[in-house]
Amino acid sequence: MTGAAREAVERLLERASVVEPQINAICTVHPDALEQAERLDREAAAGGARGPLHGRAVLVKDNIDTHDLPTTAGSLALAQAPPPGRDAPLVQRRRDAGMVILGKANLSEWANIRDESSTSGWSAYGGLTRNPYGLNRSAGGSSAGSGAAVAAGLAPFAVGTETDGSITCPAAFNGCVGIKPTVGTVPTSGVVPISSSQDSPGPMAMTVRDAASLLTVLAANDRDYAAHAVRGRLAGKRIGVPRTTYWGYSPHADAAAERALTLLAAEGATIVDDTDLPVLGDEVGEDELLVLLAEFRSAVEDYLATRTGDVPRTLQDIVDFNRAHAETELAHFGQSLFEKALAGPRAGSPEHLDARSRGVGATRSGGIDQVLREHGLDALVTPSYPPAHPIDLVNAEAFAGSCSSPAAIAGYPLVTVPSELAAGLPVAVSFWGTAHSEGSLIEIAHGYEVARDRSSGPLAAPTYPSFV
Repeated sequence: MTGAAREAVERLLERASVVEPQINAICTVHPDALEQAERLDREAAAGGARGPLHGRAVLVKDNIDTHDLPTTAGSLALAQAPPPGRDAPLVQRRRDAGMVILGKANLSEWANIRDESSTSGWSAYGGLTRNPYGLNRSAGGSSAGSGAAVAAGLAPFAVGTETDGSITCPAAFNGCVGIKPTVGTVPTSGVVPISSSQDSPGPMAMTVRDAASLLTVLAANDRDYAAHAVRGRLAGKRIGVPRTTYWGYSPHADAAAERALTLLAAEGATIVDDTDLPVLGDEVGEDELLVLLAEFRSAVEDYLATRTGDVPRTLQDIVDFNRAHAETELAHFGQSLFEKALAGPRAGSPEHLDARSRGVGATRSGGIDQVLREHGLDALVTPSYPPAHPIDLVNAEAFAGSCSSPAAIAGYPLVTVPSELAAGLPVAVSFWGTAHSEGSLIEIAHGYEVARDRSSGPLAAPTYPSFV
């Protein structure tokens, strides 16, 4: 008798055979997915279910080490060399919870730290991931495959990583829920790094409760985040609206967020308007980039030292590999950020430490925390991103604006929830908070999701004729 886990995995693989050629979200399917499911079914039948996610399938972003699948960060330089013979801790925690590792999700190569003119969702190893709501539209970056796969019904759960927008953007573009936790909540050991200051793996799913359940598994603590995804927690919450600084970059996203405010207020939340954050000027963005590049150069070389086989060992080796394989690696854009990292300061230098100090001051005590404290707020809410822009493999991507940078620089959490479709494309709202406020943000996000579903129903699924 076939068990529930195997039946679910069979359905997912069958769906992927139809959908995946169109959106290209999964770069590696686990060859033993069905066998994993069968083992977990036998455990459940014997009374040994390990928890609420026992037997559920999950995709792993392809910059997270799995002992039994390639980990490439989208680069051909890592494609033929296996990761160390162990899982990243966050992968091992999923196995321990009884989840089926369905495969690896494509990503923007090197998590979008390679070039200033990159195309989100493209990697030399995995190709181009497309948005299931519009195949000519971006799936966002860098966790493009994770977001597109969840939205297209290829997996109920996926894990992304965010440094600045890499969970928030694909969640918003693809119409799924994304939680970027406080930096340090989910361990980053075994994850191809960018920045120790800002890297944060997190869950992606179709509902807030499912995403919170996966966060419970991923986090290196004993908190039950799913326990916060219950009704009735919006009443009494004070939610601020930084309208001047983080609204106004998309009329579609703004209109959806305005309707979200109405729903939040109807559920008992107090909406506090004009709770604006100080504007982050160009100098803060420049400081952030300096920090990311300095930390990346050091961290990626430490990570490469853990890999076996014939792989690059330094950032210069990666640059040289790309030049030697320019017809594939550099087919659509270059590696200007790698080159800047080589020419710039290293982690721990006075330049790096000063830039990091300025960024933290601007976004924590002088930014998010200041506004929350002055207005007695539990959270902030903003539009997440505009609707997904057209894919362009020739010109640099142009984002009109987004919400992710203050929380990214601060290392603070963001919870992104789809709102509605605008011209057939998803738009979303994001809830911000101070460090380790995930529980409160999940309460607010779940309350909004319930109100949204009561008002207009869940976000409509992609409807391309060839989808099943």
